[in-house]
Amino acid sequence: MSALDPRRFLYRDALDPDEARRLAARHLSACDDGELYLQYTASEAFAFDDGRLKTADYNTASGFGLRGVTGETTAFSHANEISAAAIDRAAATLSLLDPAKGPAAAAPQRTNQAMYGAADPLSLVPFAEKVALCQQVDAAARARDPRVAQVSVSLAGSWSVVEIVRPDGFMATDVRPLVRLNVQIVAEQNGRRETGYHGLGGRYLYDRLFRPEEWSRAIDMALAQALTNLESVAAPAGEMPVVLGPGWCGVLLHEAVGHGLEGDFNRKGSSAFSGRIGERVAAPGVTVIDEGAIGERRGSLTIDDEGTPTGRTVLIEDGILKGYLQDRLNARLMGMEPTGNGRRESFAHAPMPRMTNTFMLGGQDDPDELITRVPNGIYAKSFGGGQVDITSGKFVFSCTEAYRIENGKVGAPIKGATLIGDGPTVLTRVKGIGNDLSLDEGIGICGKGGQSVPAGVGQPSLLIDGITVGGTAA
Repeated sequence: MSALDPRRFLYRDALDPDEARRLAARHLSACDDGELYLQYTASEAFAFDDGRLKTADYNTASGFGLRGVTGETTAFSHANEISAAAIDRAAATLSLLDPAKGPAAAAPQRTNQAMYGAADPLSLVPFAEKVALCQQVDAAARARDPRVAQVSVSLAGSWSVVEIVRPDGFMATDVRPLVRLNVQIVAEQNGRRETGYHGLGGRYLYDRLFRPEEWSRAIDMALAQALTNLESVAAPAGEMPVVLGPGWCGVLLHEAVGHGLEGDFNRKGSSAFSGRIGERVAAPGVTVIDEGAIGERRGSLTIDDEGTPTGRTVLIEDGILKGYLQDRLNARLMGMEPTGNGRRESFAHAPMPRMTNTFMLGGQDDPDELITRVPNGIYAKSFGGGQVDITSGKFVFSCTEAYRIENGKVGAPIKGATLIGDGPTVLTRVKGIGNDLSLDEGIGICGKGGQSVPAGVGQPSLLIDGITVGGTAA
């Protein structure tokens, strides 16, 4: 194997591609579906805090996951040793499955479309230059404003090589870069301290993050949020109209609606959207998309972790439920097609239906005009953490930057606001959709079933005529 072939990290002395094919055929041919999943990952992280480098980590990991599926039953085993002997030992788990009763599932379709380059971001930039960038960002942030009391900068990257080997001889390879820069600033004024944050990243090389205009913008955004929060007053409480800002506020859509549209929850009948395809589930004009085939986006994949090419899946169109996000298992059991959403955290995890980049399409409304429609409410510009119950769709989200709306104008910033509601209801209360669709800047992490994967979100400005706001003022 060529010294330039990324697969050299998967196939060394203990295994070669031909043997991988033979092992997959030998152990999985009696199953309805399944694959041998090989992975090598290198990752690093730098944390610069209080003017000095606090941590610098570098890790590599490799291994395989062997999965067999018969009917609704999955047998899965994994190991961090890529060898024929280890795969043979792992195959003992497959004996727990009943023999397949029907024809084996067809292999995924192929495509030559790549969503990102294959170069390794970690090896292209020396260690000292990465530390110097963190130091430069820290110094620049402190020089921005005398109220800056603390700066935290983190830089992270990973490079992963995966190969999916099926019993029918199908093999697919993907090489996945991922980088991210985070800036957090604590500002102090008159004894009060508040925090601001901004991050950016995607499936590209570090060189983009090293551009002064990029990291300077991250500083500006984090500082502006911290200074705004220094002026914040107690948030109001009660049910009121809410205008959501574009971009990152799509995380509410992701949590409150997106998870409920994943195939496994709907096959099992545990989602608020189960059995409702063709029904109106949202206000007219609401169209929700999941698209893993957007170049260099954090949530994008050339192929998912089952070998299915990603694409554009319309989930809700003009308020009507059109489909679900599917991996191979749930699609087969529901009589649907896989959508390229079978994802796993690593070789040590079995795939499940997950979102990639999930967003609502823009509308025709002027975002500023949406605010003029609200006599008394709030404008939420950015969110922090949130929680959602998949069965009911109920959610709670905390706002990291929000403002009062009074007499149709944006007023004072507020602190301590939380949005409380349920996804299905919120979708029906959308009364205005801005023409300013934007995606987040590449910071999303999605958790489900104990697994975390990178994801993207997005939306235009939205006017929702009633959400319960939890605050600290009457």
